Amino acid sequence: MRAPVQIVWFKKDLRTYDHAPLLKAAQAGPVLPLYVIEPKLWMQPDMSGRHFAFLKESLVDLRDDLQGLGVRLVLKVDDIIHVLTDLKSRHAIAALWSHEETGNGWTFARDKRVSAWCRASGVHWHELRQTGVVRRLKGRTGWARQWDTVMGDPIAHRPQNIAAVLEPSDPFPSQHELGLNPDPCPYRQTGGRQAALATLDSFLTRRGRPYQCAMSSPVTAFDACSRLSPHIAFGTLSLREITQATYDRQRHLKTNPLPGDRSWRSAMRSFSGRLHWHCHFMQKLEDEPRLEFENLHQAYDGLRPSVPDETLFQAWKAGETGLPFVDACMRALSATGWMNFRMRAMLVAVSSYHLWLDWREPGLHLARLFTDYEPGIHWPQVQMQSGTTGINTVRIYNPVKQGLDQDPDGVFVRRWVPELADIDAQHIHEPWKADNAGRVLGKRYPFPVVDHLSAAKEAREKVWAIRKGGDFRSTAQNIQEKHGSPKRGIGMRGQRRPSRTRQQDTHAAQSSFLDLLEEKQ
Repeated sequence: MRAPVQIVWFKKDLRTYDHAPLLKAAQAGPVLPLYVIEPKLWMQPDMSGRHFAFLKESLVDLRDDLQGLGVRLVLKVDDIIHVLTDLKSRHAIAALWSHEETGNGWTFARDKRVSAWCRASGVHWHELRQTGVVRRLKGRTGWARQWDTVMGDPIAHRPQNIAAVLEPSDPFPSQHELGLNPDPCPYRQTGGRQAALATLDSFLTRRGRPYQCAMSSPVTAFDACSRLSPHIAFGTLSLREITQATYDRQRHLKTNPLPGDRSWRSAMRSFSGRLHWHCHFMQKLEDEPRLEFENLHQAYDGLRPSVPDETLFQAWKAGETGLPFVDACMRALSATGWMNFRMRAMLVAVSSYHLWLDWREPGLHLARLFTDYEPGIHWPQVQMQSGTTGINTVRIYNPVKQGLDQDPDGVFVRRWVPELADIDAQHIHEPWKADNAGRVLGKRYPFPVVDHLSAAKEAREKVWAIRKGGDFRSTAQNIQEKHGSPKRGIGMRGQRRPSRTRQQDTHAAQSSFLDLLEEKQ
């Protein structure tokens, strides 16, 4: 008689700490830890070689951690249904364990197939929460309180006694074997839990002090921001671990104040708020998966050409728009796999408004470039910055003003756009105004592909014409009721504070996030 096996299916939770499915499965019986590389997933247009490289590094750490517990990570390369069917032919599967996942459209459909297979096969699938996202949410009332509860729960301890199940693994495939294009990213962050722990520690104890004031500029953000986003996306650290470590740091700063220096405490308060917003945006895609493919507010259908202007699109992708700060951001993103939030928003806004490209193709390109690509955050943000949600302010970033504000000395532009080395500092963000422009533009560096001021004016008029339509407001109100907080914002919660009025909390919630988003033209 074969002993019943508990299969733990690792997905975007590549760790052994704070992993409730692993702990509960180990308590129930012999465990088979499983990771499945699904070739069809890696064929999707939002996946890339840098994602796969980060994944491989993270799986190495997970394999080593599991070996320390006396079990071996089983790697399979196939469709998950084929893998489960094959395992069931040789093992008595007692249950399938995993965390819930808010992924892209492909993984959503895949999970529905797994659910159907489990029902037909008599296998109970235990899906457990690992973030503040609520499956089958009825409404946003009380959502932030639920987030507090989940993040405040005790961290699931690492199981110590796991009964192992022997099962051979497949060879690890190459990117070429999966059909992934070459994806050089020389300054990409390293995957794996050890890198994640080091990144968390350096942010909370050394790098994070200027976070609140330094997050907006790419000159300072690469060091001052947490840089934890790819580790959150791949689950090498749990959001609960990060949240509780941040709260511990806040308590330490409160009891051990630094004389005359409040910047650390401000930084930790600001970062704590961003952890809420991580799940707030993921909840949108969880509730409405069509966000990945369709305009949230359908009044915008047909507003922009469905097929992008190839010349403009290629210039934007290559960092060759002739707008120096935009090009510097795109080139830095291509080489590092990361960009700070404000500049991500600017890249989307320039593609959507100045170049008048529909958000889908630019969104896919950015998804492939972001090592920390998280569909639940990415697609709501792409739509938000493209102005197609119907419930957010239309923010048309002025790319020249952004450069002057965020890179006033041109340090960032000169690093990533060396073609402008001969342009004086006064004109680095508007090289067409320099005396020697004729010796540089059109030769080493392109002229702007659009007049950014007139393009912004034309885009603003087109978007606001839609917003003035007869049924626009009623549809927008329905969207707000479904996707917005009842207080239209989520404050930094999770810690005891003096009571405040509802109005005060709402204002603080809005300010904490919108300070990062608002931009004067």
